[in-house]
Amino acid sequence: MATIRKEIPTTAPADHVWDVIRDIGAVHKRLAPGYVTDTRLEEGSTVRIVTFANGVVARELIVTLDNDARRLAYSVVGGMATHHNASFQVFPSADGKGTTLVWITDLLPNTVAPTFTAMIESGATVIKRTLDEH
Repeated sequence: MATIRKEIPTTAPADHVWDVIRDIGAVHKRLAPGYVTDTRLEEGSTVRIVTFANGVVARELIVTLDNDARRLAYSVVGGMATHHNASFQVFPSADGKGTTLVWITDLLPNTVAPTFTAMIESGATVIKRTLDEH
């Protein structure tokens, strides 16, 4: 199983970062505008449909939204990966002057890892810029 781990340091306070992450229907507005062009929540479910600027559309099942741990876990259902599980977790900086957002993705088969790594790297750049502009 491939694991992709990305740490995103930001100057934004942890409370703000968590507020953005937990707003699961506003990825295109609050977390990664321009990189994600639309986010729709399926009515009556814990599924969101995320549309990326490159045309990829992902159906994501929200697995966990843990306010105490400041952790969101989700799984892409369908698509090129036979298994996908990802999480965002928010950690205040030790010096109290910012936050580290940790994004971990586990997936199978290993052959799809380069594609996911490229998307995560691009997404992380936009996420950092957006959070730093808080």
